[in-house]
Amino acid sequence: MYDGIQYRGHGQEVVETLAEYAGVPVWNGLTNEFHPTQLLADLLTMQEHLPGKAFNEMTLVYAGDARNNMGNSMLEAAALTGLDLRLVAPQACWPEASLVAECKALAQKNGGDITLTEDIAAGVKGADFIYTDVWVSMGEAKEKWAERIALLRQYQVNSAMMAQTGNPQVKFLHCLPAFHDDQTTLGKKMAEEFGLHGGMEVTDAVFESPASIVFDQAENRMHTIKAVMVATLAK
Repeated sequence: MYDGIQYRGHGQEVVETLAEYAGVPVWNGLTNEFHPTQLLADLLTMQEHLPGKAFNEMTLVYAGDARNNMGNSMLEAAALTGLDLRLVAPQACWPEASLVAECKALAQKNGGDITLTEDIAAGVKGADFIYTDVWVSMGEAKEKWAERIALLRQYQVNSAMMAQTGNPQVKFLHCLPAFHDDQTTLGKKMAEEFGLHGGMEVTDAVFESPASIVFDQAENRMHTIKAVMVATLAK
């Protein structure tokens, strides 16, 4: 018998059914709909880099495809912590309206706000953190690349976007892995086919800059998941 089960797969309904019948703690490591353990690491990382601020005093921007598991989980995190969350994306890439409405209502009760906008300049102004993720998620068809690049290339996190925040201390977040240069097989292909030299969802200039705290995030995955295990297994 197992003491606990981590599920990392596709269907949210699968992990919920597993949790109902397993008889032991079940941890959602990632589904198509949500990625809660990543957000725990993100919140810890944000707290470490802005120790003088409460979550309801922080502004987090997510730029890119906001209808994926990261966008959904950020909505829930903002609702619970009171973050000022701004999803900066084309309207076709916004999360489901019902989830947005539910999370907005709870966020406002907790001192935060949730904004969805296509306007990059307005969306990133004053941000403490800018976050992005890959434009095509695991398991999706390669044919999606052309469609997503057409939708999202203006939402690439680059030095210009970071500067538009007006905050010289703004930090960059990414749940990794990132397509930030032309050194991978896919990176080279995207550069050749679509002219995306020096990165896709984020440029190498930002990814490798002092503003990038992505490896702090990666380390904090371990610490926060250990905390979840202790909280659910301790007797």
